[in-house]
Amino acid sequence: MKFFKPTLVAVALLAVAGCQEGAKEEAKAPVLEAEVQKQAYGLGASIGMYMQRNLEEHERLGLALEKDLIVRGFVDSINDKSVMEQEEITTLLTKLDETMKAKQQEIAVQEAEASLATGQKFLEDNAKKEGVMVTESGIQYVVLVEGEGDKPAATDTVKVHYKGTFLNGETFDSSYDRGEPAVFPLNRVIRGWTEGVQLMSVGSKFKFTIPSDLAYGPNGNPPRIPGNSVLEFEIELLEIQKSEPAPQVGTAPADK
Repeated sequence: MKFFKPTLVAVALLAVAGCQEGAKEEAKAPVLEAEVQKQAYGLGASIGMYMQRNLEEHERLGLALEKDLIVRGFVDSINDKSVMEQEEITTLLTKLDETMKAKQQEIAVQEAEASLATGQKFLEDNAKKEGVMVTESGIQYVVLVEGEGDKPAATDTVKVHYKGTFLNGETFDSSYDRGEPAVFPLNRVIRGWTEGVQLMSVGSKFKFTIPSDLAYGPNGNPPRIPGNSVLEFEIELLEIQKSEPAPQVGTAPADK
């Protein structure tokens, strides 16, 4: 999605204009008695949030825009006094969007390179810790609770509770936080999960450290997971739902 869409830019500037006016004098509390008044305020608040995210992203990329000129362009346009033609505006905003995408790509590459080096060092150190086991593919795991049930095959569907974290401990995904276990075919997830969960018996709880090439690789999983991220998961295997064998052609079903 482009950061500046022609149909949204002019409307989004309302929020910036309101901020500028508020800087000159203290704004009075809005009257929000009727539903239509609340709807109007809600629309303005939504536009303001949209504009704020855009401006913050521009600043993060080193492409900060002058708010005074943004407000002036908005005011001039609604008064039919714009000093620029629509064609020129469209060309300029298209170029701005392209510049932002190039900057984002540049930053993503830099972050991926840094993440690769950090992840490799972490894996080397973590493998030396007591209780850490390493598979042939490079998955590292610690048994937190050893269950006594069956182990799943890659073709099975499993029911699990899990928490996924970055190496700094920040949680990026958690079934515990959502309040319900996850259910999915084991061969439909990242390779580190497909291999790792097959090591577990029902009732087990393992902590896995999964190398980036067995997770989301150099591209990551935008926008949440950067490229080359080593990920850690605490996984609790609750249940295995065995896959049904495919019926053979020409074979009658067994009598019940």
